[in-house]
Amino acid sequence: MKPTHDHRHDAVVSDKTGVELRPRDNKQDLATAAARELINTVAELQRTGDTVTGDGIVRVVLTGGGAGIATLAEIAALDHAAKQSAEDFPVTTIYWSQVYVFFGDDRFLPAGDPERNDKQAFDALLRHVDIPSLNVFRIPALAAGEQPDGPALDAAAEFYAKTVDQVAPDGFDIHLLGMGPEGHINSLFPHTEELLHAEGSVVAVRECPKPPAERISLTMQAVNRSRAVWLLVSGAEKKEAAGQVFDGGNGAEWPAALASGSEATLLWVDAAANPLA
Repeated sequence: MKPTHDHRHDAVVSDKTGVELRPRDNKQDLATAAARELINTVAELQRTGDTVTGDGIVRVVLTGGGAGIATLAEIAALDHAAKQSAEDFPVTTIYWSQVYVFFGDDRFLPAGDPERNDKQAFDALLRHVDIPSLNVFRIPALAAGEQPDGPALDAAAEFYAKTVDQVAPDGFDIHLLGMGPEGHINSLFPHTEELLHAEGSVVAVRECPKPPAERISLTMQAVNRSRAVWLLVSGAEKKEAAGQVFDGGNGAEWPAALASGSEATLLWVDAAANPLA
């Protein structure tokens, strides 16, 4: 397939899938560019009130992973810089009181565990910005005395599904996604029941091929109820999977190829992961 153009920092739209490739030189460049665009996008949605639910509140799903956490840290840095300079000249800022934050997935571990996505996102971004705690909708954690693979996992998944359905009834404005070398997104792995047959917004994951085995994840159905899906991908080991996303590969084999925003699907890649390089 021939791209429309191949300048290093220009977007390239796939003729086959409509996926927009956003190449950058390295992971930090990717994080900076994605963070700037996210701030601009959220601020514009807040200015116009044209949010997915039409109430002026922007619903954003956060992700973990190397490029994802780097992007969250860069959003925090830009937010801090905007506050410092706001008195001197107007800058684009997010009104965090008008943002609802969700998580694409999380490991069913105790609250505060460093492996949990909500803990990593809190450390990188949320504790640095003025977002009310009630605006952050975390996936329930494993309580003391509970077995991770027992009924508590299903109860936590059901609780989060009700939260998502009530607070984001029309889906999300922006869904950030990391991606594994085999193309997994959230905790949806190739050829799994959770990927292929989950119904509703949230699914309990058992026997995950990547430890820990027990997780809670938004379903592909929930991912695709997003106006914009942004995949944040870095590293040579992910280049093949990025190519499958760009070219429209087999979704059962490469789950990320199934992710699609109703208005935009952006594939942010560093040079090592760029499928056209």
